[in-house]
Amino acid sequence: MQQQVQQVIDELVESGEELGIQVAVHRHGELVVDAVAGLADPGTGRPVTSDTPFFSASTGKGVTATVVHVLVERGVLAYDEPIVDLWPEFGAHGKGGATLRHALTHSIGVPAVPADLTVPDLADWDGMCALIADSVPWWEPGTASGYHAVTWGYVLGEIVRRATGRPISQVLREEVATPLGVADELYFGVPESELGRLARLEDAPGTAEMLAAMPADLPLFKAAPPAVTPSAAYGNDPAVLTADIPSGGTMTARAVARMYAALLGEVDGVRLLPAERLREATALATADIDRMVGFPAPRALGYNLGRPGADPLQTLTVFGMPGMGGSAAWADTATGTAFALTRNRFFPGPAAAVDRISALVAKAVAA
Repeated sequence: MQQQVQQVIDELVESGEELGIQVAVHRHGELVVDAVAGLADPGTGRPVTSDTPFFSASTGKGVTATVVHVLVERGVLAYDEPIVDLWPEFGAHGKGGATLRHALTHSIGVPAVPADLTVPDLADWDGMCALIADSVPWWEPGTASGYHAVTWGYVLGEIVRRATGRPISQVLREEVATPLGVADELYFGVPESELGRLARLEDAPGTAEMLAAMPADLPLFKAAPPAVTPSAAYGNDPAVLTADIPSGGTMTARAVARMYAALLGEVDGVRLLPAERLREATALATADIDRMVGFPAPRALGYNLGRPGADPLQTLTVFGMPGMGGSAAWADTATGTAFALTRNRFFPGPAAAVDRISALVAKAVAA
């Protein structure tokens, strides 16, 4: 599998389709693929290595969900606990019945941020949480679901902060990343001293044309204005990278694959969740029409369900998160496989590399 994946990503870089790319695969807790190709920084010629972190947008949501599940397992949080029990201000405008479960499944009804929101606003944690708490819901919490592209991470991050007294980046480092030995490869806010290690993103050809062709009235676009929608410039902005914005994340493929592997089972003596908790966290929770994108979106508690490039309803044992721009990470409870792909040629549509290499890995495992 290592040779097959390496050959594919070498071809993708040589063809110009990819700039820099990482792929990591764990099987039953063992790292079986750790493949890299291309440039982390085309300006300097710095190559991608296995420890090069990539800004990976919403792939970070799977990391946020994992932090929450670890805290639930320890009794710090409960899925059906009303958010207002920890965060009373969140109950404004009829949101008092919203629970942690609703937040995890994008069902709390606060998917939007103001059209004039800026990156400095995103970096103001208290300001963002106050804005979201005072939002009028688009629907009654729990009655529908719709992708909370920006607000999701703040809601869950503030729940974590109120329950633990620590910012979610600290909880991630202390409760997940450090035990797994990946504290310098799995981040929400990246320390300024580490920014020079990161891959530089660039927009893929055709990005502007694809965005222009999308329907302007799509609710998802109304909910997340261009200034705070992931792009190459956004993912290279130090103000974004160093802030706690847990709707996204910065990571290496091998670090986030290791995290998913430690959800499935033991990795070098560390298991993040027992089997019973994992079953609850990854069971189908919602599959209705997503109000923000207009099509069904099968979800578990904080994870999307279905393997990229495959029919999600036929691959419900796969849970994970893709990120706008083309990164993705997932795990399959049926096969004990954990997968991650990071890349720095940013394209807002489906990533052919993710679908192709996910299918290659699934086929190899099945064989």
